[in-house]
Amino acid sequence: MAAIIRHPDVAGRFYPSDPNILLSDVRSYLSPRAAPAPALGCMVPHAGYMYSGPVAGAVYAQLQIPQRIIILCPNHTGKGRPLAIMSNGGWETPLGQVPIDTPLADALKKEFPLLTEDADAHRTEHSVEVELPFLQVLRSDFTFVPIALGTGQFEILEKLGEAIANVIQAQAEKILIIASSDMNHYENDTVTRIKDHKALEQILVLDPRGLFDVVMREEISMCGFGPAVAMLTATKRLGATSAELVKYATSGDVSGDREMVVGYASIVVR
Repeated sequence: MAAIIRHPDVAGRFYPSDPNILLSDVRSYLSPRAAPAPALGCMVPHAGYMYSGPVAGAVYAQLQIPQRIIILCPNHTGKGRPLAIMSNGGWETPLGQVPIDTPLADALKKEFPLLTEDADAHRTEHSVEVELPFLQVLRSDFTFVPIALGTGQFEILEKLGEAIANVIQAQAEKILIIASSDMNHYENDTVTRIKDHKALEQILVLDPRGLFDVVMREEISMCGFGPAVAMLTATKRLGATSAELVKYATSGDVSGDREMVVGYASIVVR
């Protein structure tokens, strides 16, 4: 199979395309750098950096970034397969190219055959791409596996999480699981904060089923609840005992518009 290089799709829109400006911006979001510690997983937002960069940076600043990473994201575009993985090649950002971890991707496909090789689902999907510059600034030699989730079926998300945990347990190295997700979308600031608090309560007690149920029941438009369910399932199986809300904000904190906002939360799971 020929190596696929995914070129940046949202550079210059969600984040700066100039590498020097991008480097400066990301470093500012990562400051102050707390005493970094290992983690099993985290949840980070994926909006334009002016809105969610400080929230994402707050959690990345706390993490020791391992050499191998799995990034789970929602499928906003509707393109491609519902469980789309890329197993070879690399992703380019203005800061350089990041290689895909082919052995890890192959192990995940073997453990969970519903994962389908599909670059189309990732080509114009922004929610993995915007995480990479943070990771590149913190660790230059990491490899990763991108998985885009276009399914909202709990049983499938749970089985994916279990498969991820099984694969990680079989590896000698630490592997970080990142769930890329924003919170509630396009309601007023007060409603968004109430809805987001209900979802965050379930994440903070490490309850993937509780998160799924409250998102459905309360109609919380959290785009990455699927990645969050899979990440929580995997990290619990890997022995997670705590989740911490590192930072929360809404787009209204930046724009001043409180009538129609998006919520952003960063969480670390250890």
